[in-house]
Amino acid sequence: MAKTTTQYVCTECGWTGGKWFGRCPECGQWGTIEEFHEARVVGAGGGLSASGGSHTAPAPPKNGLARPITRVGTDQVKRIPTGFEEFDRVLGGGIVPGSVILLAGEPGIGKSTLLLETAGRVADRGGQGGKVLYISGEESQAQVRMRASRVGALKDSLLLASTTDLATVLGLIEREKPALAIVDSAQTIVSSQVDGISGGSTQVREVAISLIDMAKSHDIPILLVGHVTKDGSIAGPRTLEHLVDVVCQFEGDSQTALRLLRAVKNRFGPTDEVGCFDMGEQGIEEVSDPTGLFLSTTGQEVEGTCVTFTLDGHRSLPIEIQALVTSSVLPTPRRNTNGIDANRLAMLAAVLYRHGRVNLLTRDLYVSTIAGGLAKEPGCDLAIVAALASAAKSRPILRTTCAMGEISLTGQVRPVPQLNHRLQEAARLGFTRALVPPDLHSGGRKPIQGLEVVEVTCLAEALEALGLV
Repeated sequence: MAKTTTQYVCTECGWTGGKWFGRCPECGQWGTIEEFHEARVVGAGGGLSASGGSHTAPAPPKNGLARPITRVGTDQVKRIPTGFEEFDRVLGGGIVPGSVILLAGEPGIGKSTLLLETAGRVADRGGQGGKVLYISGEESQAQVRMRASRVGALKDSLLLASTTDLATVLGLIEREKPALAIVDSAQTIVSSQVDGISGGSTQVREVAISLIDMAKSHDIPILLVGHVTKDGSIAGPRTLEHLVDVVCQFEGDSQTALRLLRAVKNRFGPTDEVGCFDMGEQGIEEVSDPTGLFLSTTGQEVEGTCVTFTLDGHRSLPIEIQALVTSSVLPTPRRNTNGIDANRLAMLAAVLYRHGRVNLLTRDLYVSTIAGGLAKEPGCDLAIVAALASAAKSRPILRTTCAMGEISLTGQVRPVPQLNHRLQEAARLGFTRALVPPDLHSGGRKPIQGLEVVEVTCLAEALEALGLV
């Protein structure tokens, strides 16, 4: 018979205690303390298996004995490729056996489609080593099969199951012993050993702990799908993110085809990598070179456009800034943005008026990027100002010219991180001229073949170099 003990858990920071508070004593957030019923199953020897009661400590397993760290080898750890080079790079080279990976994202973004295609590609290797178990708590087997047929994931080694019972999920994993197990999703699985509704803090925590224990004890990697709340955080207790080995965020605008996969937490690899995917009618396809997604295809020079380069992990991506300046008929001119911080735009318009002698304060400004790209880092300031000045003066900027630099309130052009990496990517894409901040290092900047680097110290110099004075 299972006994329960009542605790209170903060869904924000994971604090636990035996008394309810309106405000978390650890992180100070209001209304985040929820009641948590932790099951404690009585073992055969009369002791409690959970903390809080007496029990007989089992003998340590043979492979769990302490050894000198210098004698612990890693040759036996062989990562499992997902079939997506972009996914493998984000994970650090593939899936580590025995790891638990949490994939979170907004509804309809493509989490289940990505994992189903991953399951099909892993199962396509065939043999016992390629057996994959896909457990869905949201769809029936027929529904999953329909989507698998659409994305080309119909493989004999791919096993499907539809259940929401945690005991059934653990039994299937233990019996089949697959090379990879996928549970979609953590918020739909329910344990009969604890109280609470499906998706609540109590159930999500119990499901996560049980699946992690299964993964570690049987050396089976498990991919978990996680739902997100209105503010974009992962649903359930915050301890869920601390328990798993890898936390990935699948991002993108549901209105566009571009999807970005980021590793928020990774115990086996870097957290500054990003994978690019394209959502199409036949499923998700990886984009090994996403540079062309953020640039317009027209070869003509159009006023109000300027290209900059941003950093996303180790990648340097081109972002095309488009600006439209019109006369305003409103007492307060419009400031509409897409992919750009609206407050940053208002500040740059004021700097452009004060130090560039281009008055846009009484005109409507519309600034946007292409294909859902984000130009919110300070290094995009120079390109935004150049696009605004180009639109205001009706003078186009050459398509082979790009601009990178942060603009301060005094009109100075400040340095940006990893500028040389951005310039090399610009030269690779065929840009012949780049406006950049001055080099502050005594060694000087190394020349890049085919790219003319023009150093500007202030906004006025930049506008003059672009022919927008």
